[in-house]
Amino acid sequence: MSDLIINVSFGLAAPARRDPAGNRKHRNFVRRRRLERKRALGQKQRPAAPQPGGGLPRKRGCRARGKRRPEAGGGEREEHEENDPPGSSGGTKPSARSTTQETGTKGSQRAKKATKALVRAPGLPPAPSKFVAIDCEMVGTGPGGRNSDLARCSIVDYEGDVLYDRYVRPAEPIVDYRTRWSGIRKQHMANAVPFCKAQREILKILSGKVVIGHAIHNDFKALKYSHPKVLTRDTSKIPLLNQKGGFPEDVSISLKRLAKELLHKDIQVGKSGHSSVEDARTTMELYKVVEAEWEQHLMLNSEQE
Repeated sequence: MSDLIINVSFGLAAPARRDPAGNRKHRNFVRRRRLERKRALGQKQRPAAPQPGGGLPRKRGCRARGKRRPEAGGGEREEHEENDPPGSSGGTKPSARSTTQETGTKGSQRAKKATKALVRAPGLPPAPSKFVAIDCEMVGTGPGGRNSDLARCSIVDYEGDVLYDRYVRPAEPIVDYRTRWSGIRKQHMANAVPFCKAQREILKILSGKVVIGHAIHNDFKALKYSHPKVLTRDTSKIPLLNQKGGFPEDVSISLKRLAKELLHKDIQVGKSGHSSVEDARTTMELYKVVEAEWEQHLMLNSEQE
């Protein structure tokens, strides 16, 4: 019978040798990253090259930027980042040209405002655009037609252009049309504006304006309105007009007589009644005759007060 020999080893097994391939891939990856960083650093330090069409090269920040990350197999993949949202710190800054344009626009706007403020500084008369002239025609209502209610209102600007001219239907029934003076007839009330609506429209125009009229308190009374005294010019109470027309200073002269003497024109003629547009234009023309002297007189009085 042959002998059986068994070799039994009780020592620890020797560790298996690591595959050098993995270390080699890792070293190659590290080497490539170092080279990429060196190239990127050199591009940042290098001055930007001019483009063929002139100007600076396009910034990469306006487009998607990529980062390279190693894949499991040792390769690399590109991971894109989204552009920064509008208004974020990483967004594209405005160019110098656009900034200059914005600054210039703001500067010109400030200059215009300053100039506008200087056009009518304190101590100067109001601008022509602030002047309007008004004339109203009334009809009789109430017992015996003794109450005067608004039936037509006309407003013109400094140049005499019509801003408002409408027939107005009184709240009370009309007893006397007073056609000989007012020029109002029954047919004019067919499409007339109700008083409340007309009042709103008229006061909107008069707001903030210098209002000129002849015996203007009658017009305001018909409108049920009180305009600031400092913004009111009554041609029936301007002594300078009476002086120029040869009338006593303390007497209220009719619009018709002042127009004849100072403007050499005839108004309110015939039996068809007055025209409120014509009367408003005439009032504005009379005011212009003494405008400079009268406004200077008013300013001196306001300073003394």
